[in-house]
Amino acid sequence: MSDSRRLVAKLVAGSNVLRDSGVNMYEYTEQLTYLLFLKMAEERATRPLNPERVVPENLSWHRLLGLSGDKLEDTYNHILRELANQPGVLGAIYRRAQNKISNPSHLKTLIVDYINKENWSAAGADVNGDAYEELLERSAGDTKSTAGQYFTPRPLIQAMVDVLRPTIDDTVIDPACGTGGFLLAAHSYVAKDAATFTPPQRDHLQNDFVTGVDIGATTSRLASMNLLLHGLGSITGDSLIENSDALLADPGRRWSMVLANPPFGKSSSTDIGGAGDDDAEIFRQDFVVTTSNKQLNFLQHIMTILDVNGRAGVVLPDNVLFEGGAGETLRRKLLTAYNFHTLLRLPTGIFYKPGVKANVLFFDRKPAAEQPWTQRLWIYDLRTNKHFTLKKHPMRRTDLDDFVEVYRPGEPHDARTESDRWKSFTYDELVARDKVNLDITWLRDESLEDADNLPSPDVIAREIVEDLTAALAEFEAVASALEAGATGTE
Repeated sequence: MSDSRRLVAKLVAGSNVLRDSGVNMYEYTEQLTYLLFLKMAEERATRPLNPERVVPENLSWHRLLGLSGDKLEDTYNHILRELANQPGVLGAIYRRAQNKISNPSHLKTLIVDYINKENWSAAGADVNGDAYEELLERSAGDTKSTAGQYFTPRPLIQAMVDVLRPTIDDTVIDPACGTGGFLLAAHSYVAKDAATFTPPQRDHLQNDFVTGVDIGATTSRLASMNLLLHGLGSITGDSLIENSDALLADPGRRWSMVLANPPFGKSSSTDIGGAGDDDAEIFRQDFVVTTSNKQLNFLQHIMTILDVNGRAGVVLPDNVLFEGGAGETLRRKLLTAYNFHTLLRLPTGIFYKPGVKANVLFFDRKPAAEQPWTQRLWIYDLRTNKHFTLKKHPMRRTDLDDFVEVYRPGEPHDARTESDRWKSFTYDELVARDKVNLDITWLRDESLEDADNLPSPDVIAREIVEDLTAALAEFEAVASALEAGATGTE
């Protein structure tokens, strides 16, 4: 058994200790984060060479050892409260932290048997990072948690990074970063060539290459820890993850690459019980339209923060492709002022949240010009006649091989050639469509013609739910538009 496998097995066993207390996998991973950071900071403070104290001595790990019962619980709660007020990555990890381990004996078992016996610093970033990433994925699959609805399938993340091909000269941001999957994939892609980098380039890769923003306090802390365990950032510096609402203002800075999967639905939160007014309109001078549609607002925000000649890959639901009013205005802007060159129609059954029909929009920001920048939009249909489920038939990276191949990463878009699932449409053809509707399909569903090709009953049931949910979203969009129109005439 590999070291990472052994750690995963041990940490999962630790979650079983807390299950009787009603703590689900997502909450367990958060509680583990608090304790794990304390232990790693203690290892740093007591190492033989260049010891460095990150956590104040009176709030450190060794204060918890030897305690039990109410004394342990009180001391731990005190440490959490005090560390929340610390600057830098400390504050990012412990901001608004709460102890959800109600039984002090369970807390002691976790400290003594599952955390204290390991030398986490010696395990290395690959081992710790892989183990933590698997915990996050297990959290996403926990039926008692809603965390999974914000978990982007790793094969999709990898394919998006493979076609966008980040380099050491890039700066990458995810404005709705969740637990940091896109950021880690981009970093890993570039780090393969780290041996050839100069010292300033290596410093950039570790400390400034990626930036994450998330409105959720819990997801922000998990992302901060995830990056640290993978060797990004510094335990003594500022967090690479900002806990804030990305939609509230233009940050001023621009990035050369944006990778994102903003939360579906009305809320801009990727946290459980996230804050914010779900129906509030966003008023920003840099936005093309004013709307309460969070997906359209995230798209506008990404269009703003993308640097000239920067590249973006963004997962967005179907309604962004066909919604009228603000949606139509934004699609026209995307086709004219940006090079919206590729659209990947995603299959159903790949997200933990039911009812999701989504796409990946790939576009580049361009300098101001009189002529439209988009000459052709290439659309890849990975949805029609594709049936995936989360457990029995999950999507794998190989399922995206053909898309990556026909995309022809690094080559001019006019070098592409069409195939059954891969078609192109000119700018004139697109803007001539009613309301610039980009919800385009051409393949026939084989199950409509051949009953033998019907997917399994569980897949059919899931797809029915997804169709109904998508239809409900369309009705809600129409209702909102009618309500807005009625308000405007009063």
